[in-house]
Amino acid sequence: MEERIVEEERPPSPTPAPPEQKVEEAAPEPKKLHIDRFFELDLRVGRIEEVEKVPNADRLLKLQVDLGEEKRQIVAGIAQAYDPEALIGRKIIVVVNLKPARIRGVLSQGMLLAADLDGRPIVATFDEDVAPGTRVR
Repeated sequence: MEERIVEEERPPSPTPAPPEQKVEEAAPEPKKLHIDRFFELDLRVGRIEEVEKVPNADRLLKLQVDLGEEKRQIVAGIAQAYDPEALIGRKIIVVVNLKPARIRGVLSQGMLLAADLDGRPIVATFDEDVAPGTRVR
């Protein structure tokens, strides 16, 4: 008698499931503005002349900024990224047509522009010599 070897049919082994991947939610698309709205901003070059820490505020610095024909005081949340002395003489971009505001009791007469690099502010500056008060566009 001849023996037959019969192979059992086995269901295919399940393919291991890929590891779960975190799906990050897409950031909402920024609101689109008409170009006329952008031109409502008055952006000027300012030279930082004096800097001091705002009392009882770890992140705030008070800057005295030369804007050419006038000087303004600006309060900015950049103290954890910059030593006050290192900012003196830097030329920055200032939004000059904002309504003044009191921040921690200190008058701020504008806003400086900065990038956000993983939660760390990087102040926008110029590589070339640009006069204070020059319009930025």
